[in-house]
Amino acid sequence: MRTRDAATAERASAEAWSAGASGCEERELERGGIWLLVYAPETRAAAVRHRLVEALAGGAVIGPIEPVGDEDWSETWRAGLGPVEISPRLVIRPPFAPFPLGPGQSEVVIDPGQAFGTGGHASTRLALELVDALPAEALRGARVLDVGTGSGVLALAALRLGAAQAVGFDLDPLAAEAAAAAARANGLAERARFFTGPVEAIAEHAAFDVVVANLLKNELLPVVRAIALRARPGAAILLSGLLEAERGEVEARLAVEGMRDAHARVLEDAAGDRWLGLFTRR
Repeated sequence: MRTRDAATAERASAEAWSAGASGCEERELERGGIWLLVYAPETRAAAVRHRLVEALAGGAVIGPIEPVGDEDWSETWRAGLGPVEISPRLVIRPPFAPFPLGPGQSEVVIDPGQAFGTGGHASTRLALELVDALPAEALRGARVLDVGTGSGVLALAALRLGAAQAVGFDLDPLAAEAAAAAARANGLAERARFFTGPVEAIAEHAAFDVVVANLLKNELLPVVRAIALRARPGAAILLSGLLEAERGEVEARLAVEGMRDAHARVLEDAAGDRWLGLFTRR
């Protein structure tokens, strides 16, 4: 599949996984754009391609199904993954890639799988940097809400850095399962709760101290009001998954719900896409 839009490639990966794909690989094209290779078992290949055609509706060029030689794709995929050092305080790594921690440095171990979020993608890294940039006193004892939790990495990072409790949710049941497994593997299960469902499943005025969301613009904007209603006055709202060009539209929507004076971070990925992270308060 070929597209010029990083957000489309990300959405395509999620759709492919949900339809039964066993792996996705992004390659940067010389003249700009992204070539997304989707690997699927022979019995699922047609269903995966059909899902992409339906979901993307002309937003990408989707090639034909092509057989590939025998290879252990799970091992090939893992070979390109390693530790991500966010700061002198925080490291994210897969279980098969040890990292020598520095003094006072904490780690979150995430097993790469079908849930999005291992720290390597620019948007996930930005979200982790925003969490890491919070002062220690802002996280100490805080209640954290992770909107669209994926692998749970953001919630678990906040707990590692001093938060007291974290709640994460996702519409994808695979994500909630993966996040709960990650919490157990990191010894954080007693302080983390993950569930499958929408933000409306959480009571309004739940008064979270920190809300973090790594979502594409079209996923974020419909839930901005719901996020605001579940954050206490003065809560830190950390947003990623956005492109720099979308900043004006997103900030205008945030302002409607009383979130202003957003501070931005921008990170450019290998394909030249400039991802945006926003810190604001309710």
